[in-house]
Amino acid sequence: MNIQALMQQAQTMQKKVEANVENAKKELANKEVQAEAGSGLVKVTMTGRHVVKRLTIDPSLLEDEPDMIEDLIAAAINDAVRQADELYEQTMASATSGMGLPPGMQGLF
Repeated sequence: MNIQALMQQAQTMQKKVEANVENAKKELANKEVQAEAGSGLVKVTMTGRHVVKRLTIDPSLLEDEPDMIEDLIAAAINDAVRQADELYEQTMASATSGMGLPPGMQGLF
């Protein structure tokens, strides 16, 4: 195999990876994760691209201390971010699998 054929093969692979990654990013924008805190008193819905779509606070919680409400909101958002990060990693690994990339490079996108 000559160097020119090898370079063309690498460019083709790069285009496939880029297309797969772009499709995965679009998919992540449409997927949602849901998290909650305080046994469901605060609920957050977030996309795989870290966009908060909904924040629900149980009305009974509004009678409590503002500090407690703020802590529960922060906890729910942090859990949603963790879930969105996991979804991102799974989706990107899936998008780059089978492309012949070394294991350490599959998560770079």
